[in-house]
Amino acid sequence: MCIILLGLLLYQDYGVSWDESIDRTNGIVNAKYITGLLAPEWAGRQAIFSSVPEFAGYEERDHGVIFHLPLAFMEVAWPGLDSRTYYLVRHFCIFLTFVLALWSVYHIARIRFSSWQFGLLASTLLLISPRIFADAFSNGKDLVFLSFFTFGIYTLVRLLARPTLGRAVLHGLATAIATDIRILGCLLGALTVGMFVLELVAAPATAAQRKTLLRAFLLYCVASAAFTVAGWPYLWEAPLDNFLLAFEKMKRFRWDGYLLYLGEKVHSLALPWHYAPVWIIITTPVAYVVASLVGLGASGYALLRHPFSFLKTPQGRLDVLLLLWLLVPLLMVIVLHSVIYDGWRHLYFIYPAIILLAARGIHVTWQASRGRAFLKRLALGAAVLAGAEAGYTAVRMVSSHPNQQVYYSFLSDPEASQLFEGDYWGLSYRQGLEWILANSTSSRIAIDAPFRIVLENNLAVLRPEDRARFTIDPNSQERYFLTAYRTHPEPYPDSVGREVHTVKVNGIRILSVFYRW
Repeated sequence: MCIILLGLLLYQDYGVSWDESIDRTNGIVNAKYITGLLAPEWAGRQAIFSSVPEFAGYEERDHGVIFHLPLAFMEVAWPGLDSRTYYLVRHFCIFLTFVLALWSVYHIARIRFSSWQFGLLASTLLLISPRIFADAFSNGKDLVFLSFFTFGIYTLVRLLARPTLGRAVLHGLATAIATDIRILGCLLGALTVGMFVLELVAAPATAAQRKTLLRAFLLYCVASAAFTVAGWPYLWEAPLDNFLLAFEKMKRFRWDGYLLYLGEKVHSLALPWHYAPVWIIITTPVAYVVASLVGLGASGYALLRHPFSFLKTPQGRLDVLLLLWLLVPLLMVIVLHSVIYDGWRHLYFIYPAIILLAARGIHVTWQASRGRAFLKRLALGAAVLAGAEAGYTAVRMVSSHPNQQVYYSFLSDPEASQLFEGDYWGLSYRQGLEWILANSTSSRIAIDAPFRIVLENNLAVLRPEDRARFTIDPNSQERYFLTAYRTHPEPYPDSVGREVHTVKVNGIRILSVFYRW
């Protein structure tokens, strides 16, 4: 309840990211398609559908929309809904999915360590994760996927612990929702198959227990397939063929652009293998990284040294699940040279595995120090340092609000702004627009930016009377120019105007407002 209250206090503060207007349109296109099938005459009378593309020719129609659809139907049911209201409701809904992730991590850790204290520790570490926290209000793709993927891992853990038919259906639903958000959610299905095989082979069980497990697995397969089709309109016409097409498109996805990485503009199709690992390290608190490496090492060592006895225990098999959750997607990106951009947001769904392995590292360190004075003092010192960093991270989150999305664990300006992408989501444009409103008396304010979409998106979350004062006009002699320096760390020429305002986070410049008259 306290976490939800925190969300209620903060959800109105964040800007609108690049993809949110695209997701909004995708949701309405799918709503038009669904209502056109179920009630074509009624759908034809809805004004909101008049300017919406047809589903058959819409390029984004193969993207999952299960999160966007309820918000689209809200707009259908509420004619004339203002864009500010839409985005504020959307941001709070995204945060509610993050609450689900926190809840799921708590229960996974509680089960793994047989301790509610470790459950609370793991969920707290997830909460005090600056970039994840900021995305928990604005990222309707990667953060929502993280949340439901984590929930899917939890339902899998419950199902393996007690394979009832009800738990099989629930896990099938969780898998389907994750897949209907991003098709990579089908990885939950692969993990489920692997863990069921491991359970049959390694877990001590009677013939009757194995039969129960197989029955639950078969029901899971049917439920996950049925729910996936039901929640993804793109699959309705040809479920298997369209699913394979969407999967093939995901494998061949090739965004053609440039990224600022280690101080150089790197092409998205030629990213070095270390791109994702470096981004993970520089944007995750140092103590979390160290603790997760300890947990990774401890689980890996136990598995390699005593594989049979390790896999016979529920804790050992759960550790294997955590290792697979972390390593398989990461290795897939490295080995297959997958295109990821905007930091490592496409891999955010492995972050809870990092957190849980960090809890494992803390747990094994605590156990090793028991009864040994030197190790106990060493562990206590490490705990004090880790706690201090977590506290400092929390303070930084408060001081940088609402721009935690540009958190770097140990980099500061000018290293961060010269080496890596800053506010790639463009959330800080909202603060730039609000500064202009507060410092301009003009009734008509001309503005411009390197990318028009971020201006349009952040104008949409302003109050209607404030929004009406702005016009996007790059040709106006007197105008403001806003930039978040995406792939452009170097200074802008004098022709854009004089810099009149700067937004900085922890000393890092993330937005500038220039004025030309």
